[in-house]
Amino acid sequence: MSEAHDWPPSCAIETLHARAAALAATRAFFAERGVLEVNTPVLASHTVLDPAIESIAVGGRYLQTSPEYHMKRLLAAGAPSIYQLGPVFRQGEQGRWHNPEFLMLEWYRLDFDANRLMLEVEELVDCLLSPAPYLCIPYRQLLADRFDIDIDTASVDDLADICAQLGYKASSTSRTEEALDLMLAAALADRGEGRVFVTEYPPDQAALARVNASKRRPHAERFELVINGVEIANGYHELADPDELAQRMAADTEKRRASGLCVPKPDERLLAAQRHGLPNCAGVALGFDRLLALKLGTDGISPVLAFDWNRA
Repeated sequence: MSEAHDWPPSCAIETLHARAAALAATRAFFAERGVLEVNTPVLASHTVLDPAIESIAVGGRYLQTSPEYHMKRLLAAGAPSIYQLGPVFRQGEQGRWHNPEFLMLEWYRLDFDANRLMLEVEELVDCLLSPAPYLCIPYRQLLADRFDIDIDTASVDDLADICAQLGYKASSTSRTEEALDLMLAAALADRGEGRVFVTEYPPDQAALARVNASKRRPHAERFELVINGVEIANGYHELADPDELAQRMAADTEKRRASGLCVPKPDERLLAAQRHGLPNCAGVALGFDRLLALKLGTDGISPVLAFDWNRA
């Protein structure tokens, strides 16, 4: 379709009203709890190093994939519990549930751990959608129930065999982490409709979450909320140790270099902020467009965006 014919918005005008109402309800939710709304830069000198996320570079800077780094600098400077609603950007993420530009809701709660934050996520989702039951299941258990496998003892070949049975080529499962991601997605898809918190991720998938070594099997204090098979939110009991953060950044840098990806410089301001002192807190990022799509019953996020990527 030519640009002369696809000028109208991607969504119905009624959807704009529904979005505005959902945004107002979200702001009211946090205002009632005394959580401060903030705004941080969309274009900045540094970006994330996570090998699974690719940033968009603009004039020597990066469109932010998340406001996380800046919000943590605010917390280290003495800010109270904070939240932000704003656009974020990710290179190459386009599809039914993806758009390179999307609206993210991210918030940080002082003196919360992952379990307490999950309860607040439930409250917000119930407010915006409707109340419903939630299932909480550890990562290892979810894969063990679906594939009859212990991921702590399984070999890379074992995981590759399972992925092959799921229809993925060997090239897609050359790394253990990639294979586990595919298996997790399949296990969640098989559960069908419902609200599921996946918890207790393996330590090597901690990202920026703390690792709890107190149990028989160490785990990352991380969770993801999946609704009807769609990933909605990803939260952590935030890593506060600056030395551990530096080590994880270095490890991600090496993974990116080995995979032939661009290698941004580590954010020294974030490291300095954590050395100054990140308070005990938990944080979560939630895909607002996805949640709105589930609320309105659309088959993806394009019908809830004013202009999706193809019409922007």
